[in-house]
Amino acid sequence: MSVENKLDAAARDNFGKGAARKLRAAGKTPVVVYGHGTDPKHITVETHPLSLIVRQANALIELDIEGKKELVLVKDVQKDPVRQIIEHVDMLIVKKGEKVEVEVPIHVTGTSFSGTTSLQDLNTVRLLVPATSIPDSVEVSIEGAEEGTQVLAGDLELPKGAELLDDTEHLVVQVVVPRGAAADEEDAEGAEEAAAE
Repeated sequence: MSVENKLDAAARDNFGKGAARKLRAAGKTPVVVYGHGTDPKHITVETHPLSLIVRQANALIELDIEGKKELVLVKDVQKDPVRQIIEHVDMLIVKKGEKVEVEVPIHVTGTSFSGTTSLQDLNTVRLLVPATSIPDSVEVSIEGAEEGTQVLAGDLELPKGAELLDDTEHLVVQVVVPRGAAADEEDAEGAEEAAAE
């Protein structure tokens, strides 16, 4: 299994806000790598390739830390709230074959029955999946679904090897008739009855 995302990393021994500012000015981002009972490793990586990778949810990266390869999962990205510059990233060491807990986006596809609309209540779902095959999203089709249709977390079709960590009764998406549309129909029926009298 080959990991698409690869980054070179360097150990870092200067800490604090001043050191982090200097790194960012030089186009590098401070990163902490932890997990599997190891001491946290403080490293730096090039900001630009990192920023492209962290746009993906649950990005898996092969780090080359001064010649030592480490498979990691992006766990937390801290950004400057105004400038949206990456300030710091936490990465979790993973091993091939092990399962990891991830939040995966839910993607609703299809169009519900004419006159209805779908309301998505849950945007992500927590899964336990093999570290080397994390899905980009979980799809839910509402093609032709009628009013009153509800899809619960337990109804989701999960990728092979994935386990649901959320409550199976969580509402993911429901199909309803918009309030305005129902009221318009009643008004129209009332007008027709009045005209008939």
